Amino acid sequence: MHEFNETFIQLLVLLAVSIFVIGISKKLNQPYSIALVIVGLLMGITNIPLLEEAESFITQSHVFQAIIISLFLPILLGDATLKLPFSHLKEQSKPVLALAFGGTLMSFLIIALSAYYLLDLPLIVAFTFGALMSATDPISVISIFKSLGVPKSVVTIIEGESLFNDGIAVVLFQISSVYLLSYMELGWLGLGSGLLLFLKFTLGGILIGAILGYLFSQLIRIYDDYPLEIAFSMLLFFGSFFIAEHFHVSGVIAVVVAGLIFGNYGAKIGMSETTKVNINSFWDVVTLIANSLIFLMIGIEIKNIDFTDKWFMIIVAIAIVLAGRTIALYASVHFIKGFSRSWKAILNWGGLKGSLSIALALRLPPSFEGRDDVLVLTFSVVLFSLLVQGLTIKPLVMKLGLSEKQKNV
Repeated sequence: MHEFNETFIQLLVLLAVSIFVIGISKKLNQPYSIALVIVGLLMGITNIPLLEEAESFITQSHVFQAIIISLFLPILLGDATLKLPFSHLKEQSKPVLALAFGGTLMSFLIIALSAYYLLDLPLIVAFTFGALMSATDPISVISIFKSLGVPKSVVTIIEGESLFNDGIAVVLFQISSVYLLSYMELGWLGLGSGLLLFLKFTLGGILIGAILGYLFSQLIRIYDDYPLEIAFSMLLFFGSFFIAEHFHVSGVIAVVVAGLIFGNYGAKIGMSETTKVNINSFWDVVTLIANSLIFLMIGIEIKNIDFTDKWFMIIVAIAIVLAGRTIALYASVHFIKGFSRSWKAILNWGGLKGSLSIALALRLPPSFEGRDDVLVLTFSVVLFSLLVQGLTIKPLVMKLGLSEKQKNV
């Protein structure tokens, strides 16, 4: 009981800091996610006696990755899919699918092979790093886009891409870090086995998500009771994630599919307007808390990263990731008609990396060869992505004339 109280107090201290930072950021009309990372970095490189115990607790590998993956990931995915109209997704299905599948696989291969040849990383390490860098985290970008009035089509594309490519990136990470060497030894047979495993993870996640999304959509038809329906949505998001993980298929894809069905089909047949307003408000609050802790934790994690003699490797890794994203994006949307150059530019620069990449890297066991290199490179790219790309996305939007508010002035 005493240990639980201590843990709760430590999380409460960090939550208080993060909410305070968000409050200031909103007053200054700045993206709070970036402000939280900066504050987290300052906390990580300085010793504040009052916060030291909380920082030590939160930066433990198992705590960080458990909070991000097991607790916050189902929440963030569920919230995003719940509020994403399927009609918007259908309108932009071609670029979303091209980027989420073709773009993700292409960037994975480009980054992995470049890391192998240019950074001289062992093959399994290079492919693991490539998988980690295939996931995008558009939380801060989307908030900036919406505040500037960027066309909803662009917002839908970057959000839709992220929802699906997170699931694919997790599957690629599992295959690369666990099965790659054994499959390589089998040659072409191993390649076939790898593809079958990929399909199993992906299709299994889709099937579980679809079944649970449909069942819970039918369930809320019976009730017109928004507190209970909110509880059902929570059970759906966590249930689909952990049931899928139990059957060794993609929990991320399961939540995305379940959330899309529940938020569109379920909302249409079983939610009153009162329920829709309240369920969205509830998840707005929960995701604000989740995001506030996530970005603060990313900054604080600097305590556990050793950058000694790795600066050249870090610079090359950042260049590789940027090049991989650019080549994959432009190639995957090349044949889509009416896709403007300004859209390509903003989607390219807006493909930020985030907490999922760090949490997955921390999942690697201590026995994994090259774990320290993967952690340093992943953390460095995520920091560059959030701070440099995140802080320059607003000026880029204004320069490209994509802001509706700018046009109306």
